[in-house]
Amino acid sequence: MGHLLVIESWVGSMSRLLPRAIREEGHEFTFVTRDLHHYLRSAPAGEGPHPLLTARNVITADTNDTAALLERLEGLHAVLGFDGVVSSCDYYLPAVAHTARRLGLPGPAPEAVEAACRKDLTRRALAEAGVPGPRFAICEGIGEVAAAAREIGYPLVVKPVDLCAGMLVRAVYDEHELELACQALAEFPVNARGQERAPVILLEELLVGPEVSVETVSFGATHVIGVTDKSIAGAPAFIETGHMFPAGIEEALAAAAAEVALRAVKTLGLDQVVCHTEIKLTPDGPRLVEVNPRPAGNRITELVRHVTGVDLATACVDVALGRTPDLARRTTGVRSAAIAFLLPDTVGTLAGIEGAGDVGTRPEVLELSLAEPGRTVRAATSNNEYLGHVMTADTEGGGARDAAERLLADLRPCYESSAVVPA
Repeated sequence: MGHLLVIESWVGSMSRLLPRAIREEGHEFTFVTRDLHHYLRSAPAGEGPHPLLTARNVITADTNDTAALLERLEGLHAVLGFDGVVSSCDYYLPAVAHTARRLGLPGPAPEAVEAACRKDLTRRALAEAGVPGPRFAICEGIGEVAAAAREIGYPLVVKPVDLCAGMLVRAVYDEHELELACQALAEFPVNARGQERAPVILLEELLVGPEVSVETVSFGATHVIGVTDKSIAGAPAFIETGHMFPAGIEEALAAAAAEVALRAVKTLGLDQVVCHTEIKLTPDGPRLVEVNPRPAGNRITELVRHVTGVDLATACVDVALGRTPDLARRTTGVRSAAIAFLLPDTVGTLAGIEGAGDVGTRPEVLELSLAEPGRTVRAATSNNEYLGHVMTADTEGGGARDAAERLLADLRPCYESSAVVPA
C-alpha cells in the first residue's frame, strides 16, 4: 500500500477520479491545500464531503509559496512517509515536481513540467526542436503586441501563457479586437488560485482544421493510449463542447497526430507523467497546440476507460508511485464513447432543465449530469460554465458523438423569468 501526497486539485471530474483511483488500488493519501472552502463549496448538495476531504490527513499550507511549501512538506514527510506526490491542477504541477525532487520521490523533472505549463516556454522549446506548430510571437508587454501581430498577420489567437480551460484565449481579426483581448488579459493579473500571472502575451497564427488530443503515459518510454477528437464553439472564444474517443478520423491522420505528440513530450523531457497533448489537424499537417502534463479533463479519461479498459487516473497514481501502470487494452463491448456539454444561452438563475427524465433513460447513455436549480448562470467564455453533460456509448462503431449531440438537443434549460437577459 502506498501513501500519496496530493497537492491541490481541480474541482471537476479529476478531483473525484483521482481519489477513487487511489482508494481502489489500496492506497491512501494526504491532501494539502491553502483553502479548504474551495473544495467545500464545490461539493454538490446531498453528496457528502468532497472526496478529496476524505483523505487520511487534510493539511492547510500555503501551496502558492513553493519554497515555504517544500520546507513544510519535508517535515511532514519525515513523520508521515510519502511514497509519491500528485495533483490534477495545472497551477500546482510545478510544485508537485519540485516536491518529488526535494523528497526523493518518483516524478518528472521540474524544468520539464515548468516548460510544459508555460505556453511561451513550450513554444520556444518546440520551435527550436522543429516540432510543427503555428507561427507565433511572445510579447513581454502590450507595447510589442501590435507590431508582432502585423508580422504574423490576421487572423490570429491571443493567449495568456499561464491560464487553463481556454480562459481569455481569443481569436482576433483586427487591431481593435487585439486591443480588447490584451486589455482583458491586463485586467486579470491573478489566477483563480490567487497566483500572480506572468505579464506575457502569446500571439499565434490562427490554425484551421479539426482539433484532437493525444493521451499518453510516460514511464521510461512514452506510450500512446489513443487519440480523442473534440468539438469547439463560442467564437471568438474556444469552448470545448464535446469529445469522442477514439477520434473519428483516418488511422493515418491519427498516427501523424500521435507522432507530433510524442516528439513534443520527448522535446520537453517529460517522464513519469500522464500527458494530454492538443493538436490541430491543418491542411498542412498536424500542428501542436499545447502539452498538458496531467490526465485530460472534461471526463476524457472516462471515455478512454469505457472503450479500452485503460484507466488513466489509475495510471497517474501508478507513475507517481514509480510503478509500471497497466496499459493493456481490454474488450469492453464499447466501440466509441462521447460526451457533449450543455452551454448556457442566457444569463440569469437556472430554474431547471427540461427533458432530463427522457434522456436519462436512453440505453446509450453512460452518464447524465446536470446543474442544480438556483445556480447563477453566466455567459460561456471558457470551459468553466457548463450546465451539465451527457455521455454516450456506441457498441457498433463510431456513432457515440452523434448520439450525444442528439440527446443534448433534447435538454432545455429554464430560467427564472425575473432574472434572464441575453447571453
